[in-house]
Amino acid sequence: MNTLYYGDNLDILQRYIKDESVDLVYLDPPFNSNANYNVLFAQKDGAQSSAQIQAFEDTWQWDQNAIQTYTREVEKGGPVADALRAFNLILGDSNMMAYLTMMAPRLQELRRVLKPTGSLYLHCDPTASHYLKVLLDMVFGAENYRNEITWKRQTAHSDAKHQFSNVSDSILFYAKSKLTQFMPQYGEHDPAYLSKFYRFDDNDGRGLYSIADMASPNPRPNMMYEWNGFSYPAKGWRYQRSTMEKLEVEGRIWYPKKKDGSFDFSKRPRLKRYLNEQEGSIITNVWTDIQPLQFASAEKMGYPTQKPVALLERIINASSNPDDVVLDPFCGCGTAIAAAQKLGRNWIGIDITHLAIGLIKRRMEDAFGDALKYEVIGEPTTVDDAITLAEQDKYQFQWWALGLVG
Repeated sequence: MNTLYYGDNLDILQRYIKDESVDLVYLDPPFNSNANYNVLFAQKDGAQSSAQIQAFEDTWQWDQNAIQTYTREVEKGGPVADALRAFNLILGDSNMMAYLTMMAPRLQELRRVLKPTGSLYLHCDPTASHYLKVLLDMVFGAENYRNEITWKRQTAHSDAKHQFSNVSDSILFYAKSKLTQFMPQYGEHDPAYLSKFYRFDDNDGRGLYSIADMASPNPRPNMMYEWNGFSYPAKGWRYQRSTMEKLEVEGRIWYPKKKDGSFDFSKRPRLKRYLNEQEGSIITNVWTDIQPLQFASAEKMGYPTQKPVALLERIINASSNPDDVVLDPFCGCGTAIAAAQKLGRNWIGIDITHLAIGLIKRRMEDAFGDALKYEVIGEPTTVDDAITLAEQDKYQFQWWALGLVG
């Protein structure tokens, strides 16, 4: 199942990926109106070859290809066609319109390949997130929108003279259906929370604990019994007597005491909740605990849009299980693929440049060694294939050939 595809992801999805065969899709499609993500292809003097960046840049330009795609999608009718017509009315013949036009059929294909239990996470910046959300509503149905996650991707910088410093990305999370699986994630407790509530320690090796109410919130006549001399709460205890006996044996009941050490019967026993048994603070839709990659980070590969592995690990853990299939149709330097492999998932990666495919192959070899088995589809496998690639695109041939020698 582990497969890398070289080529246009729309073509690859249509030709190779079966209906309802994928558990999780993560995509980070390149688009930023204020920056050129194709700095990978910059020459030493800072210039860029139009031939080198054609595979990326042309995808998001309003040209004849975009017009044909727009016409084809609109003629299909339905909610997506309605959204594209509305976008065109608002945006006109712009690069943003081209971007949304090209994304529409790809998102529909990604929905097709997702299982009913599957999820999609689309990573974007505020430049296009609002348009993409409308488009995703049309593709998946607004009822299947789950979250807009805000990830703080960098610290504050002082170059914003006429606006607040822009430091976050958006990740749009959609479910395929009401059957979609989700596993809540937990992080470290807030130190202030710990110091306020986890103040007790019996010095028995079990560590710090907090104490919780054992009174029932609703009237429960069958729970109104005396316990170790303590009268029952007004609505009864929260637990049956057999459960209380079990908690007593396990030393999980805290008893109020007076200064002389005797029980204080004017108060009530409480339940001990040990810190080392708690899952931590539940992760919300604002992620500030995953640090962006720094210049000297061991993960850093020089790829301009590279995301930290921890970010993808959180997404994969939340919306997939071991042996599930994770798909990244814009896989770039392969962070989603590397995280999927690390977490015991199967994976599919697609990219339109041999540079990315070569980079991913080296990354996977460095991380997992020669024992990792996967297939690469779309690369030359014979001399004739190599000659054909060189004739079609000399720059892609260059990246492929350089990849062979590392």
